[in-house]
Amino acid sequence: MDMKRLILGLAFAGILLGPSVYSRLTKPKIVDSIEESNSKQSEVLDRYGLWFKESGKQSGIEYRHTPPSVDQRLAHIEPQIASMGAAVSVVDFDRDGWNDLYVSNSSPGSLNRLYRNQQDGTFQDVAAEMGLADLNVPGTGACMGSIWADYDNDGFEDVCIYKWGRPELYHNDQGKRFTRVTDSAGLPDWVNAGCATWFDYDSDGFVDLFIAGYWPEDVRLESLEHTRIMPESFEYAGNGGRNWLLRNTGNASFVDVTEEAGVTSTMWTLAVVAADFNEDGATDLFLANDYGVSELYLNEAYAKGHRLREVGKEAGIGNAPKSGMNAAVGDVLNQGKLAIYETNISEEGVLIQGNNLWFPMQDTKLEFQNMASVMGVELGGWSFGAQFGDLNNDGNLDLYLTNGYVSGDPATTYWYDFSEITGGHSQIISDAKNWPEMKGRSLSGHQHKRVWLNDGIGGFTEVGQAIGITDTFDGRAIVLADLQNRGSLDVVVANQSGPLLLYRNQIQSGKHWIEFELEGTESNRSAIGARVSVYWNGQRQLQELVAASGYAAQNQRRLHFGLGPADVVKKVSILWPSGHEQIINGPAVDTIHHIREGS
Repeated sequence: MDMKRLILGLAFAGILLGPSVYSRLTKPKIVDSIEESNSKQSEVLDRYGLWFKESGKQSGIEYRHTPPSVDQRLAHIEPQIASMGAAVSVVDFDRDGWNDLYVSNSSPGSLNRLYRNQQDGTFQDVAAEMGLADLNVPGTGACMGSIWADYDNDGFEDVCIYKWGRPELYHNDQGKRFTRVTDSAGLPDWVNAGCATWFDYDSDGFVDLFIAGYWPEDVRLESLEHTRIMPESFEYAGNGGRNWLLRNTGNASFVDVTEEAGVTSTMWTLAVVAADFNEDGATDLFLANDYGVSELYLNEAYAKGHRLREVGKEAGIGNAPKSGMNAAVGDVLNQGKLAIYETNISEEGVLIQGNNLWFPMQDTKLEFQNMASVMGVELGGWSFGAQFGDLNNDGNLDLYLTNGYVSGDPATTYWYDFSEITGGHSQIISDAKNWPEMKGRSLSGHQHKRVWLNDGIGGFTEVGQAIGITDTFDGRAIVLADLQNRGSLDVVVANQSGPLLLYRNQIQSGKHWIEFELEGTESNRSAIGARVSVYWNGQRQLQELVAASGYAAQNQRRLHFGLGPADVVKKVSILWPSGHEQIINGPAVDTIHHIREGS
């Protein structure tokens, strides 16, 4: 059965299975909140298979994000302008086998954090001694996020910190120190970046760098020349920042190939994910754009000399303009196909854009259909970051979503004024001086997060508050990582002008798992772009190793697969970026496997 027939069968299940089943497949399922207490944990574990406890301070993480600074002429809408910058990435920077955390701050003079995993459940900030703390120097812009990869294939993960300002590149010196190499690397002088990622676009064994702009690069938000800096439309704005595709020469430097590659749009891009969507062996790009339509660039590296061709409309994803903020991929039905989850805005009674779950419909043609409503993951408030991951190790990918835009006075709302200005003429909406003053009001603030558990047959159940996710901060970036090497995915959330939260994951006993840490040899050393398929108990799940995932985030490099009660894996197939396939028969479960390409 091809994917299109499967999904259509789910959508029309009511014809064969009756209205009760159809209702279950098409409507979001909400459970009652369960008070967090020791007496309830066993009940929650029995019912949902997992329980989260926020443990940031107990783990040595005491951090609160501070927002970027803006020109006084933007003071009346500063909470909106300065609503980004809370970002987090996972990296094992010292190669000790334990996941560390890098956290971006944004205000002038504020310090970023590099939390080294102490291997005992706690973390220590070592950013200053490693040379990665002081990156919000006045006049250089504000940090928006970080993206990690081994760009010179020396075995240690390097980092690009992208900013509303000057992007920075730091080389990892064997896990002992980071050296700034920005000036010699050939990076652009200024990019008001919304996101960035690493991927080997030309398949030469070295990862290349992609940075997407949000504001135009001539804008300096701390010191404006004029106030005509806003999007020209709430639906079809093309006056955002440019893209930068920087090809890795393999010589510790990068060359701008954006124009020749064809990634020349100027949308307001907030998230990017690079994956092989048409399964031709070349990595493609999906861009989630604010104030407009999504973009999908197919990599025609093997056919037309390293060109990227935009195919969003013909693939079915570039028709309806929304407010794209997130881009994450997952094999949600264990069919060996990657779906894309893109977040947007939903506010009951005001604006219902709905989130998108772009599902691949056919084997022979690249065509996506939005199945978010059918599968129950459409409505998430003002949605920002989201990630796929098997949170309860039952063998199906679940979905965790953060939300909340501006949490002002909870008794007030800015929505009426916001709706009026965003519906105005391009000359009005594009000039910040015309935007109504916020006056401390909320705009989709104080929202509860969403955790959707995948039932494996086409539906998701929302259980966030029931399993201990009770915060209502303005969530931005979220990452999933096995922080204690015990086979369960913990959750770390970066909140705008709020604390960094670490939710420890307790999983019901009897659920098995397997993890893979990959090392390329002919492929890039980080193995970005590798596709791993695990076969067990008559099932198959595909995961592709990507750099950026979600919003302003990067998950652990390691790939995590839940197996449910199965204690045997039949085989694992690894398709390396080099094109080589590696088969591993009968690998041990409940184990982290370190796999070197070709060995």
